[in-house]
Amino acid sequence: MTQEYFFHNAKWVGAKERTKDSFAVLKGSFEAESAKNATLNVLGLGFFKCYINGECVNPDTFLPLSSDFEAGCDPVDEVISGHRVYVPQFDITPFVKSGENDIEIHYGGGWYTHRERTFGLPKAIYCITVEAKNGVEHFVSDENCKIRKGSVCQYNFTWEEHHDFSAIDGYSWENAVLTEVLETEYCSTDCPWDKLIEKLPVKKVKETENGTVYDCGENTTGYPVLKITAEKGEKFCVNFAEELAEDGSLDPTHVHGQQFTVVSDGKEALVQPEFTWFGFRFFEVIGKAEPECVKVIYADVPISSTFECDNETLNWIYKTFMHTMLCNMHTGHPSDCPHLERRGYTGDGQLTCNAALTVFDAKAFYEKWMQDIGDCQDVLSGHIQYTAPYLRSGGGPGGWGCAIVEVPYQLYKHYGEKEILAKYYPQMRRYIDYLEAHSEYGVVTSDKKGEWCLGDWCGPNILYPEKDITSHNQQVVLPAPMVNTYFMVKSLQQMCEIAKNIGKDEDIAEYEEKIKYRKGAITAAYFNTFDDNFVMNVQGANSFAVDIGLGNEKTYKNMKSYYKKLGHYDTGIFATDIVTRQLFKKGDSDLAVDLLTHNGDQGFEHWRRNGATTFHEYWDSNRSRSHSHPMFGAPVAYLFEYLLGIRQTEDSAGYKSIIIEPMSVDRFKWMKGSITTPNGVVAVSYENKNGKVKFNISIPKNTEAVFRYKDTNTKLIQGENEFEV
Repeated sequence: MTQEYFFHNAKWVGAKERTKDSFAVLKGSFEAESAKNATLNVLGLGFFKCYINGECVNPDTFLPLSSDFEAGCDPVDEVISGHRVYVPQFDITPFVKSGENDIEIHYGGGWYTHRERTFGLPKAIYCITVEAKNGVEHFVSDENCKIRKGSVCQYNFTWEEHHDFSAIDGYSWENAVLTEVLETEYCSTDCPWDKLIEKLPVKKVKETENGTVYDCGENTTGYPVLKITAEKGEKFCVNFAEELAEDGSLDPTHVHGQQFTVVSDGKEALVQPEFTWFGFRFFEVIGKAEPECVKVIYADVPISSTFECDNETLNWIYKTFMHTMLCNMHTGHPSDCPHLERRGYTGDGQLTCNAALTVFDAKAFYEKWMQDIGDCQDVLSGHIQYTAPYLRSGGGPGGWGCAIVEVPYQLYKHYGEKEILAKYYPQMRRYIDYLEAHSEYGVVTSDKKGEWCLGDWCGPNILYPEKDITSHNQQVVLPAPMVNTYFMVKSLQQMCEIAKNIGKDEDIAEYEEKIKYRKGAITAAYFNTFDDNFVMNVQGANSFAVDIGLGNEKTYKNMKSYYKKLGHYDTGIFATDIVTRQLFKKGDSDLAVDLLTHNGDQGFEHWRRNGATTFHEYWDSNRSRSHSHPMFGAPVAYLFEYLLGIRQTEDSAGYKSIIIEPMSVDRFKWMKGSITTPNGVVAVSYENKNGKVKFNISIPKNTEAVFRYKDTNTKLIQGENEFEV
């Protein structure tokens, strides 16, 4: 859609003097006599807050959503496929009064002016549509609007926001000037915005030499609200951290440069950051300010699942994955972490996509992010970026780029809509061509020149456990070409299913031939016929092979024996997911549960035992820069698919046909949980008592379901099913 569709004859305007770090306040007015309805379409780039007659119409949001805003800022030697901006619309009828009304837009910063990829300089546009007795009128931004500097005097989106309220009285209103037009596709979306989710109370931890340290009780995202009582010109400062040092001060390793400061205008007021969020649990206030609460801010994505059992580690994994994931759902994309980078890494995102779609009603969120992935594809080579929207980052040609296949595939499997498969199918094919062009002797050996070419990521230090090793190449033993070729084969297998579903059967033979060739190449390069292992059977090497149908019976048995003896994960982010899935699929659910609940240092229980409220970047917390990374949470999907046993039949999508087949029932006293499907809620609960298991299973309408447990195989009715085995 065009600018005119949303804004009629409105003009992009800004200040006469602008820099990428400048913030402004744009002011206009409009008449509304007996308005029946009033709507507002508005953009302030990068983020904006909009006020009608002094009332904020979008409190605690970071709008517009992230995107590849416009051309002219593409990766080196590449041409991005698409550019778009998402236009928020507000019903402002409750804010409008009869007579003259004022609109103010405070804007700047955000993704649009990000230091590492600056699209342009701050600017704004709006259109107010008023429906009154005499018809419909449009009031739009133009050079008649007034503008002045905002209160933000220093800013870095991922680190800091500083306000000087003492200087505002000296800022004069000037005429706005016309600015460059945003050359892009203008869109609307139902992707959830960031919103105020809850307010957390704060507890004083200790007085420091400089100020006071507070604890909000959990690692979260958002910011504190502070009451300032300082004199005019006095400054107070807030520093943030995920962890405390032994003496109760902020741990400098986990501050991540995050800081919020205010220079007071001498008036008692409540203040908060306006154009960024922080990732933290603890914060230190230096100066005359008292915290009122902490506002938790992230995308308003509904939780659509439940899970609980008599094992506290599994309960913690479920709850903590959801919390970590939500803390990384901002501005319309899933991020790696909510502080250091905040980027929509295609590796992290495609890895956790299945689990996220299982526990959340996240369809609209991932559809929007999938559009970002598609927009970021290079039209020249077919390359898929490591982040979407694009920021130069690190990744690889398999676990990252294959998000172009994995994310639409998972959306289809969860919601049953084939349209998303057809939409991105041509881009999937282009990426397969890209992988072909970056292969030697049948294995994927390279990615874009000059960039990283990772395989697995964030593996533990298994070669030199006595040394403090931070280099990734010394942590992951698995050859990157093996991992990347695995992802290519996995994508091709999914594309066979996709082609069948969208009427592209003529392509399947081509994919099957490619699969056969690539499987042969992996086997020739990495399979040892002496012991039937791939790459020494460490860090999940055999699981990659078994997952795409490679190796032999002994290959899986070797993997099983290895982890039974080891007792814990030795895997990076991808292999952790694959090892867990394969153990469940092969019927070794008890071993999978043992790994998930391992109480040593190499597992989830280690984090829980040490008080973590979010997942960390590495198994070894001491090596983790970030203590809010969702990557290792992908196996949460298997709590539902295997422990509760809610799985789709092989040819099902949208949960039209399911199997309820709970595993490892004998080791739990009780378990209960549910997921929400397009047809309704599927719920499973059981109680294990006196040698008998009592099951309660709820199946929604229009869903075929079969129950399997030990020797029982019975069809379930739509509605409530209750029986004892």
